[in-house]
Amino acid sequence: MSIGAAHPSKPLSFDHVTAVAVIVTILAWASAFPAIRAGLQAFGPMELGALRFAIAAVPAALFLIVTRPGWPTPADFLRLAAGGLLFVALYTALLNMGEMTVSAGAASFIINTNPIMTAGLAMLVLGERFSARAWTGTALSFAGIGLIALGEGDGMRLDTGALLILGAALCNSVTTVVQKPLFARHKPLTVSAWNMVLGALVLAPWLPSGVGQFAAAPSSGALAAIYLGLVPSLIAYGTWAIALSRLPASRASNFMYCVPPVATLLGFAWLGEVPTMHGAVGGLMALAGVAVVNWRR
Repeated sequence: MSIGAAHPSKPLSFDHVTAVAVIVTILAWASAFPAIRAGLQAFGPMELGALRFAIAAVPAALFLIVTRPGWPTPADFLRLAAGGLLFVALYTALLNMGEMTVSAGAASFIINTNPIMTAGLAMLVLGERFSARAWTGTALSFAGIGLIALGEGDGMRLDTGALLILGAALCNSVTTVVQKPLFARHKPLTVSAWNMVLGALVLAPWLPSGVGQFAAAPSSGALAAIYLGLVPSLIAYGTWAIALSRLPASRASNFMYCVPPVATLLGFAWLGEVPTMHGAVGGLMALAGVAVVNWRR
């Protein structure tokens, strides 16, 4: 079965296509946190989001025009609209505004309440099963992310920024569960493309201001906006849709616990940022928890 094919409701095994989709998503979203911080030096949070997804929406719209997947039914369009509104527009706005006051480690800890929310919603709404061993692995990963956050030395505090990022995590979880049934009838890249286009339309009121800020932005800020549009958005939202189409929602979301440890490794490799002992141990715990959830006898 090809990457772009629509998949049956029964999840496929964890094959090489699924593995590549998961790995690309993790790497791209791990790089998004520092890119957002760089972008916020030159843009307002809403303007950065509008530019990011305007850049992603152009090739996404061309994909829909070329492939002509057919107009979705009203019920499916509502699910797609939820993705554009929640997973693109509102998620981006809340995360960008939250990262203006919350450290990267704390932000990664808060955003990683998402797999826990998704697992609970998937059990209630989709009837998915999440075993005691899977919950144990999830708790281990979550504790590891907490150590990474504490390792930054900024501490954890429940302020407005933290609440905004918690809202972003909820947007992600709700969208994952709402859109999971779409993959029985639509190709994953089609779902992702609709998310990009609809989300960009919601953010369009801030685009003129974003274009004005782009003209005056330093090269580092402009490159950050372009990078966010192409890699963590266009590419990673597509690979995430592929992974979600081939795995249960709760299991797919659990892989996102790999994002903070990978972000730590990227910071070490690219910027020479040496992780603290808390960060190193927390990263190993997060990865071990993901392994526990996905281990099959």
